[in-house]
Amino acid sequence: MFTGIIEELGKIKNLSVKGRDAVICIEALKVIEGTKIGDSIAVNGVCLTVVKMDKNMFWADLSFETLNKSSLQNLKPSNFVNLERALTLSTRLGGHIVSGHVDCVGKIAGIDRKGDSYELKVSYSKEVDKFIALKGSVTLDGISLTVSNIKNNVLSVAVIPHTFENTNLKFKRVGDLINLEVDVIARYLEKLMNKSDYNSNLKDGLFGLNLD
Repeated sequence: MFTGIIEELGKIKNLSVKGRDAVICIEALKVIEGTKIGDSIAVNGVCLTVVKMDKNMFWADLSFETLNKSSLQNLKPSNFVNLERALTLSTRLGGHIVSGHVDCVGKIAGIDRKGDSYELKVSYSKEVDKFIALKGSVTLDGISLTVSNIKNNVLSVAVIPHTFENTNLKFKRVGDLINLEVDVIARYLEKLMNKSDYNSNLKDGLFGLNLD
């Protein structure tokens, strides 16, 4: 579990393919502090397990599923990635609840300067449109952002200067791919609303409580 607040930019040292899978090596400092083998680190919004580490690098395995469902397969040495350690009970929840499971790979449709800030536009798969709401939360390459506009499967978010300068967004260009995760609460609400017994639940009282 993560919050979508990026802790540091890591640099790809190597991405070695092993059959249908791969191993990624990332240079970092802050996220290694207090980290142990087996801990989770979100890399561009993808939850990965640390399998090896030293004082300034860590390694993680990438399964075929991860490569197929995210933009990590396109990473090259010297590329920068957003990094965040897993949430702890003492962590401030500055963003929103992020699982680190990518729902689709979006494409950057626009990066426009708006005063000191930026407007980022991302086109996304129509299958996840029902989970994206105006003023709702969305995660882009692991960054917790608020949706400011939606039109024809293109969402817009406002990016403040601090976020832009301290994440990989400053390296992005129109046409680049970006990992997108919808708000997990929206997924659970959609499942609840589509339950065949939803109407009877309302009649009897939500979650068994009599609302009369």
